Amino acid sequence: MRLRLPILLPLIASCALPICARIASAQTAPQTAVKDNPLWVANHEPFRIADNLYYVGGADLATYLITTPHGLILINSNLESSVSQIRGNVEKLGFHWKDVKILLISHAHIDHTAGSAEILKETGAKFDVMDGDVPVIESGGKADFHYGTLPEWGYPVAQVNRVLHDGDIVSLGGVTLHAIKTPGHTKGTTTWTMQVKDQGKLLNVVIVGSPNVNAGYRIKDDPNYPAQAADYKHTFEVLEALPCDLFLGAHGAYFGMDAKYPRIQPGATNPFIDPDGYRAYVQERKAKFEQELGAP
Repeated sequence: MRLRLPILLPLIASCALPICARIASAQTAPQTAVKDNPLWVANHEPFRIADNLYYVGGADLATYLITTPHGLILINSNLESSVSQIRGNVEKLGFHWKDVKILLISHAHIDHTAGSAEILKETGAKFDVMDGDVPVIESGGKADFHYGTLPEWGYPVAQVNRVLHDGDIVSLGGVTLHAIKTPGHTKGTTTWTMQVKDQGKLLNVVIVGSPNVNAGYRIKDDPNYPAQAADYKHTFEVLEALPCDLFLGAHGAYFGMDAKYPRIQPGATNPFIDPDGYRAYVQERKAKFEQELGAP
C-alpha cells in the first residue's frame, strides 16, 4: 500500500451552520426527510485530528479514518449520498480509497450506516458490527426496534463479516481499537476507543456512539426493547468510567467540532483534547435521560 503525505488543509470549515442547529440535529434525529437534512448532507473539509486519526466526514455526520501500514479503517459510512463525500475526503488527504480494509459504525441508524453497502462494494472492505445491531444492518433497517416500520429510515442491506461483542478488539497493521458496547440508542450502539500520540504524549481517544434518547422513544415500556432503560443506565456507567483525553463522537455537535476546528494551529494545543468537555457532555446527556425516564 502506498500512502502519500497528507496535504496542508485550510482551517476554515466548508460549512458554517449554527452550532445550536447542529446540536438540535444531533441530539434528536428528525422523523422525516432524513436524507435531505441539510446538516447531514453538507460536507466538511477533511483534517488530521492527531497522529494517524483523521476526520473525513460531513458538516455534522462524523466519519473517521485510521491509517495503518497495512491499510485503512473507516468508522461510519453515513448516508448513501455521503459515500462520494467520504471517498473524496479520503483521497484529498492523499490516501487511496481501495486501501480501506475495515469498515466500522457507531450504530445502525440511517445517518451512520446507509452508505455501508456501497463502501463495501467499492473497496472490498470487511464489515465489523456490534452484535445488537447486526440484525438491523442485515435487514436494511427493518429490524430496528423504533424505526423499522418507517420506509424513510430504511437503507441498502449490507453483509456483516464479523459480529462484535462488548470489549472486542479490531486490529490492523499494529493499530488497535476497542469496541465498547453502549446500548440504549440502539441495541448495539458502539463507542470506539484507541490510543494516539500527540506532540509526544499518548492520548486516550473516545469516539462516543450515542447516548441520546430520540424523540418518540418509549424507554420505560417499549415491547420491542424492554431492556432499553437498563441499557441506557449501563451505558452511562460505562461512559463515566472511560479514560478520555481526546473527545470525539458520531456527530460533530457531540464534541463541539465547529468551535474546535478553527483552533487547529501548528504547535498549538490540540483543541480536541478535552477531557472536561467529555465529562460535561456525558453528565448533560445522563441528566437528559433521567429527565425522560422520570417523565409521565
